[in-house]
Amino acid sequence: MYYIVKTKKSFSSAVIDLKSSVINHGYGVLHIHDLGATLRSKGNDFSEECKIFEVCNPAQAAKVLTIDMCLNMALPCRISVFTEKDVTKIGMIKPEKMLGALSQNVALSEIAKEVEKKTVQIIDEAQ
Repeated sequence: MYYIVKTKKSFSSAVIDLKSSVINHGYGVLHIHDLGATLRSKGNDFSEECKIFEVCNPAQAAKVLTIDMCLNMALPCRISVFTEKDVTKIGMIKPEKMLGALSQNVALSEIAKEVEKKTVQIIDEAQ
């Protein structure tokens, strides 16, 4: 269900490299949520780092929504850079598994395969 890789890079370097990789592969970064900072700002004792990238390929998103508008709730794709016990990781929920759980449409499955292949490449390049 997940695709997660460990990296020897610092958290900050992985964030910078993921942003570059997303752009290099023709996707856009819509927003970056700093979940770790948000949790700490609300008074929580949270020592890990976590930035969630909302990424999108507009052509693929349009195909998905043309087939099933309800899937807008599953978009955009999210790729996270996070730390876990001093190890930096980059990961995502696999698009094919996620969309497969939401729809049995064969056309959507093909789109999800294409998106998953590309997002795995994005993560691997940033690693």
